[in-house]
Amino acid sequence: MPPIADPTAVLPEAPCPEASRPIIHRRALWPGLALAAAVAAAALALRSLPGVAILSPMILAVVIGIAVRNTVGTPAAAQPGLGVAMRPLLRIAIVLLGLQLTLADIAELGFSSVAILAATLTATFLFTVWLGRRLGVDPGLARLVAAGTSICGASAVVAANTATRASDEDVAYAVACVTLFGSLAMVLYPLLPGLLHLGPRAYGLWAGASIHEIAQVLAAAFQGGSEAGHVGTIAKLSRVMMLAPVVLALGFATAKPAAAGGCAAAPAPVPWFVLGFVALAVANSVVTIDPMVRQWIVLATTVLLAIALAAMGLETDIRRLAAKGLQPLLLGAAASLFIAVFSLVLVEVFA
Repeated sequence: MPPIADPTAVLPEAPCPEASRPIIHRRALWPGLALAAAVAAAALALRSLPGVAILSPMILAVVIGIAVRNTVGTPAAAQPGLGVAMRPLLRIAIVLLGLQLTLADIAELGFSSVAILAATLTATFLFTVWLGRRLGVDPGLARLVAAGTSICGASAVVAANTATRASDEDVAYAVACVTLFGSLAMVLYPLLPGLLHLGPRAYGLWAGASIHEIAQVLAAAFQGGSEAGHVGTIAKLSRVMMLAPVVLALGFATAKPAAAGGCAAAPAPVPWFVLGFVALAVANSVVTIDPMVRQWIVLATTVLLAIALAAMGLETDIRRLAAKGLQPLLLGAAASLFIAVFSLVLVEVFA
């Protein structure tokens, strides 16, 4: 006869079970990946037209994607593949970007530039969360918008959500919000250096410190020339490296004590793709890569970023921004304006 369990025994806490996720067959990914790749290919092809070559394929990819999404629509069958393009492919591209950065490059920015990046990130995040409370925006959504705006767009939203555990609707809204305002920034920023009397280095630092997505920074910064693009890339990638501590801090800040008989809180996650980026940056600092191999890596990274931005455009429903009313939209706009103005002032004064 089996022993009778002691009803007074204290059972060990276990993490709350995740909502079951459907298993997606690999064949279901191809429609979305093919659609995003087709949009990226169209963007690359359009650059051969007169007057269009000045635009980055990443700008064209997101613009075409948004146009398709909000005119003819995105097929439901494309959703799984688009999700892969916006997350795994984007993260792989971010990891590969580590091969375009060395520790010497970060040192090249100088202490004042790194301080500008850290101050801008911190101030923007705190301002966005504070304004979200004043506007009555859900705290989880406000934190996602804050992370996406202050760090690195959709990647930061997805990483931050592992700590905040907001709803899928809030994640989608935050991604659409930072994609929209980041896309506006990458189109408008190249028009402003002359008006603001910014040199190539100052412009690149400003773009890297304030535009949301890595691809958007690259697209906007290189419009100011190779020096601006180089500085913007280093500044943005240095800013991305701050994602890991921010996500960990969010995990501790939003953790709630388990209720009696409840589930134990899950440990704060570490964004592996950022750690991969740091690892490749360190490796790139000590290992010499053949120039031809480096060119292929740069090309592959550009293509992956174009596909990821195309997928973001294909998932950006303008109507989604209006679904929750004006408050979250105003929050995203105010956060984007704040980071642009705050970082510009710091660049003008200290850079």
